[in-house]
Amino acid sequence: MSVEIAQAGTGAIAALAAAGIVLRPRGLPEAVWAVAAAMLLVALRFLSPSAAWRGVLTGLDVYLFLIGMMLLSEVAREAGLFNWLAALATRLARGSPGRLFTLVYGVGVVVTVFLSNDATAVVLTPAVAAAMRVAAVSEPLPYLLVCAFIANAASFVLPISNPANLVVYGSHMPPLFEWLPLFALPSLAAIAATYIMLRWSQRHRLSHEMVHRVEMPHLSLGGRVAGVGIIATAIVLMAASAWGYQLGLPTAIAGTATAAITLFAEGKSPVTVVKGVSWGVLPLVAGLFVLVEGLQQTGSIPALARLLLSAAEGSTAGTAWAFAGATALAANLVNNLPAGLVAATIFQSAEFPEMLRRFVLIAVDLGPNLSVTGSLATILWLAALRREGISVSGWAFIKVGIAVMPPALVLSLLAAWISGPAAL
Repeated sequence: MSVEIAQAGTGAIAALAAAGIVLRPRGLPEAVWAVAAAMLLVALRFLSPSAAWRGVLTGLDVYLFLIGMMLLSEVAREAGLFNWLAALATRLARGSPGRLFTLVYGVGVVVTVFLSNDATAVVLTPAVAAAMRVAAVSEPLPYLLVCAFIANAASFVLPISNPANLVVYGSHMPPLFEWLPLFALPSLAAIAATYIMLRWSQRHRLSHEMVHRVEMPHLSLGGRVAGVGIIATAIVLMAASAWGYQLGLPTAIAGTATAAITLFAEGKSPVTVVKGVSWGVLPLVAGLFVLVEGLQQTGSIPALARLLLSAAEGSTAGTAWAFAGATALAANLVNNLPAGLVAATIFQSAEFPEMLRRFVLIAVDLGPNLSVTGSLATILWLAALRREGISVSGWAFIKVGIAVMPPALVLSLLAAWISGPAAL
């Protein structure tokens, strides 16, 4: 089989998988399309079984991270922690939709920064959905959208704020105190711009009245244990990042331990928690990793690396802006994890200016705020909403994303250019 046929076939299959994930024909889960595409690559001999398996193993740290976070979220939900937090948030809002919106946004920033964007999707979303029920909000969408948009907008404050950060930088991850000067100002720009544009886009829905006097439910021992477990997990992740360890295993251990202790305190069976976890996310991610391996094996990524290096030699700034824009769009077509893997593979192939890596990381993290399939966090957000009986269409999300993402991305990239001239 010629290289050209393999490249074209792999690209076509990847495009079809992306379309299936975005459109979900017949309502089939996103994982079906990613796994089917991966299997088709092997069946058509565009990718060997051993190479496909290597692609699956590439995502091991991500799988462990997701398992830990999903267990943490589900056991906290079962223990009633989210209902208690919802009642507390509603009381603090004192009947003001705008105040509740800002409160949810601020909590989302904290959760994303210290627990990662995926944690915001799986931990915060159920709490916000519960708050909407407690407050009898007639238009819950603005508050639920916060969970999706801030999960990406605040995801490069720290290295641990997004697993994609570790993917893009790999072994070249800057130490924490080098990271902060590079990404503090871009993060501030992304968070502020996203808040302003999201609130503006939802201004009409935020005019409805809400309940402000609610009774605080009793927080059980299990709920308190789950809360302590979430805080402990944040500390563990910060320590792991500072010491240069991968985040997957510590997160899986912390999530499993919290779930076990909470279930013991509640005297409950683990069956309910295990059933409640969105396990379909794992084959979805595995399929995406295999698709990236296929693009690498057929030579598509090396060809792109050569093109990018040649362009960077002519104009670093121009190439950085163009590649960041292309990466942001690609993340919405094929998900930001594969986009980040492609970028990481390119950066490993040659010595690129640091400006490119910094711009691309921002695009990988923030760019996905355009569509529901742009990031794994947003897919997890959709899964969390479905569990609550809430449906948000891809078109409804895109209409908001078009207003919110581009200004935030441009301002964040400008801030990155201003804050790191020495690294250009």
